[in-house]
Amino acid sequence: MNLSTRSTRIVPSPTLSITAKAKTMAKEGIDVIDFSAGEPAQDTPDFVREAGQAAIQSGFTRYTPVSGTDELRQAIIDKFQRDQGVRYEQSQILVSCGAKHSLYNIFQALLDPGDEVIIPAPYWVSYPDQVRLADGTPVILETRESEHYAIDANALEACITARTKALVLNSPSNPTGAIYSHDTLERIAAIAKKHKVLVISDEIYEKLVFGDPPFFSIVSVDPEIVHQTVVVNGMSKAFAMTGWRIGYAAGPKDLIAAMSNIQGQSTSNPTSISQKAAVAGLQGGSSFFDDMVKDLRPKRDLVVEQLNSIPGVTCPTPSGAFYAYPNVSGLLGRRHSKGTIATPADLATYLLQEAHLACVPGEPFGSPLHLRLSYTPTMETVQKGMERFRSAVQALS
Repeated sequence: MNLSTRSTRIVPSPTLSITAKAKTMAKEGIDVIDFSAGEPAQDTPDFVREAGQAAIQSGFTRYTPVSGTDELRQAIIDKFQRDQGVRYEQSQILVSCGAKHSLYNIFQALLDPGDEVIIPAPYWVSYPDQVRLADGTPVILETRESEHYAIDANALEACITARTKALVLNSPSNPTGAIYSHDTLERIAAIAKKHKVLVISDEIYEKLVFGDPPFFSIVSVDPEIVHQTVVVNGMSKAFAMTGWRIGYAAGPKDLIAAMSNIQGQSTSNPTSISQKAAVAGLQGGSSFFDDMVKDLRPKRDLVVEQLNSIPGVTCPTPSGAFYAYPNVSGLLGRRHSKGTIATPADLATYLLQEAHLACVPGEPFGSPLHLRLSYTPTMETVQKGMERFRSAVQALS
């Protein structure tokens, strides 16, 4: 069959592929520890599930407006007012089937062939492919681990051309866990305003921060940038609602309207039941993600300590999200019985096959030197996983 050239521009999500492989091995009776999945280990909070169940029992199971219910969009408006100090109108809010869907809608509504989108590296694996699917061109802006992956203002400005349409920000970051400082965001906002570049601020991990540095949204740092920023967020991470598929975007009315039109011809509205659950989460969920951070902190500290004690591995302490992003360049070139560890992908394959430990190599995130480990399982499982990691590394020659 002759497939579209569009379909050949992208590759399957490596994160989902590795997670699927780990689950298949587990079904076969293999004791796999999964550090690959980008989702919390906790169940969705009881009060959120109860709101979903109540929606089913009351018959709230039909189509809703494409952009989301008025009730949910108002809850999102209230959230932005409360957390970011920014006031949106309902015409500036679009609810979609997950934050990934929100991002897809943005690129489809924004880009023409050849338009450029600046993406700082390391980056979430889907950003470049979603740009390519919209006929755009990803422009990768390298950042330095030694500088906590901060964006250098001069390097950013050097990337901007006449075709630059947007800049993607992700703070806290997947995969690094880094958070952009207030000063960094001020400089970015100034450059974006100067060159009239749209800022796409992915803030899906905003509630999962450890306090040093604190989280800032660019729309809070510089109120003037609100008019050329679209903020993307959702329920998946902070509320442990990955399967409910609710994300949202807030931005300029004309862009949100175009995104809504595209969504109306693809998925139509988000799930009615999930929208009711999302309202409950936004109106009463702060204690839940506070508890999640308390649960994650000792796991983070354990993983970072253990990784840094392994010769050939270094790992900065992540400031947010739930990922460790160790530099494994000191292990490249080592050998095992079936070959040589030449790349992080080789190391991830070795760990999965020999240690039954699933993690994601750095290459799909734009780094040839790292692995990504999600430390969301139980503390006992995290400890067991780190012991497997250490033993597997010690077995290399």
